[in-house]
Amino acid sequence: MEIIKMKPAKREYFQFLIIDDDPGIAKFLVTYLRQQGHTCCALTDGFQTAAWLSENDCEVAIVDLKMPKVDGISLIAFIRELNSTLPIVVFTGVGYDEEQMQAALHAGANGYVSKNLPIEQLYCVLARVLATCQQRKRSVPFNGQQPALAGAA
Repeated sequence: MEIIKMKPAKREYFQFLIIDDDPGIAKFLVTYLRQQGHTCCALTDGFQTAAWLSENDCEVAIVDLKMPKVDGISLIAFIRELNSTLPIVVFTGVGYDEEQMQAALHAGANGYVSKNLPIEQLYCVLARVLATCQQRKRSVPFNGQQPALAGAA
């Protein structure tokens, strides 16, 4: 009888930037994501975002929509100007508001989750957004050109 040893699938860990004016929510997200093995930084003031992103890297930004000093839609558009490829997921207490969701997606968000849903729902959206973004990175040739079709004349 042959024994086949299989290595467990390699698990990837990511750096998350959390931008939420509620310190309790920010701390909760940091704790949850760290328990999953990821690293996190939480900002409770959206105006700190530019300075943080100029000195640090992250794989995903998690942004609240309703903050007192800067609204989330404007912040998403600002992040998009700084980094056109950084995945952005909205995590908001607004609930499912079609108009707000469309505005966030139009501004550049890649996903949208209500704070009223279980935290596992946010994690599923984060995983989906990361997988989609990583797939896009792998499909773009290093020279930025589209690959030619095999046999195309």
